[in-house]
Amino acid sequence: MASIPSPAADGDPAPGASSELMKIGDFARLADTNLRTLRYYEELGLIQPATRSQGGFRYYRRTDINRVNMIRDLQELGLQLERIRELMAARSLGEGREIFFAHVRRALEEQDRLLEQRMQTLAAQRKKVAQALHKIVECRHCTHSPEAHNNFCEPCGTTGESLPEHLSALFQ
Repeated sequence: MASIPSPAADGDPAPGASSELMKIGDFARLADTNLRTLRYYEELGLIQPATRSQGGFRYYRRTDINRVNMIRDLQELGLQLERIRELMAARSLGEGREIFFAHVRRALEEQDRLLEQRMQTLAAQRKKVAQALHKIVECRHCTHSPEAHNNFCEPCGTTGESLPEHLSALFQ
């Protein structure tokens, strides 16, 4: 694992900065992202550096990687960055402990709902692939081959039924 440079390493220490902080470049590498993305996330209010040095260098905590990963996860689930910002605004609400935890709970519940939807979508896709795999076993013993003159075996020359979607897509 990469060592974390002290903020003093840039010759411009941030007041009260901890040795647990890392410059934006090191943070970007560990978070598997790039500087442009981190600056954009900061502009949108999705992530904030823990501190800045007197020279303006951004410093992040190692735990901020979790925030970047969650942003990425929520984007992969189809959420727009504006909605992600709303969900992740819990730490800036400043309206008391109960409201904070209620907001965090809602954000996690929404992420769970999105994951459930994604799993259902993936299960439906797996079912289509399983149907295609089952049919291809039958196709191996067929005397027809998917060609233009037989409409690429659509419908099946043996059963007269439509091919499973994924098999049809590959036969054409």
